[in-house]
Amino acid sequence: MATSTTTIPPTSAPSWLAAVTLAERELVRFFRQKNRVFGALGQPIIFWLLFSEGLKGNDLDYTHFFPGTLVMILLFTAIFATISIIEDRREGFLQSVLVAPAPRWAMVAGKIGGGAAIAMLQALLFLALGWFTLPLESSFFEILQAVILMGVIAVALTSLGFLLAWRMDSTAGFHAIMSVFLLPMWLLSGAFFPAGSDGVLGWIVRINPLTYGVSGLRHYLRFASENSAAATEPLASLPLCWIVSLAFAAIMFAASWKIAATRSTGDLL
Repeated sequence: MATSTTTIPPTSAPSWLAAVTLAERELVRFFRQKNRVFGALGQPIIFWLLFSEGLKGNDLDYTHFFPGTLVMILLFTAIFATISIIEDRREGFLQSVLVAPAPRWAMVAGKIGGGAAIAMLQALLFLALGWFTLPLESSFFEILQAVILMGVIAVALTSLGFLLAWRMDSTAGFHAIMSVFLLPMWLLSGAFFPAGSDGVLGWIVRINPLTYGVSGLRHYLRFASENSAAATEPLASLPLCWIVSLAFAAIMFAASWKIAATRSTGDLL
């Protein structure tokens, strides 16, 4: 007697569930570590106090420095969040995740999503402080677009942190890489050196993908007190800012996905 079997089509629900669970784990770990929560709340407030009072006292322009400070918060928070990859490897949790039946991209998406969410929490707090206390003239729709762009930047930077942390065994080595590579990346994003500068620094600023995230935020975040230097500073067009930022995030995520399929044999160098 012939028997028929029914083939159940595969579903992607477990994969997305694994990604969401890992992202939730990153958030739970963050909120359980009181010192990290204190630092996450204190850093934007301290930056805001120094930023607002310092600019008022020196009659400088909010439009130039505020977006760069937002990107700095996203950069450092996203990068520090990916240190958990090194800690998870030491504790054996990462090995357990790698042998689980969930696809590798789910693990990558979960770790990156959780780190990006933590970075966004801090950046949104700083943005809210600026919105309610500084002469911000942007409309609600412009601020909403700025928040979406911040999310893209957070994913790109967290993916970059994942890419660097995956091949490293020590947090000390990770901090060294951050000091010699990631800090200059932010400094040369137009936050301090205008994109229109001549010479070698000007070219480095132009080819830095983070420059276009800063430029995009400057388009959206406009303040009442603008000096002539900021008003005449050349900015990349908004479509170009979005294209470069989205491409940066997509390439970094794809590179993280690819490197997660390789064995980790030691430090990056």
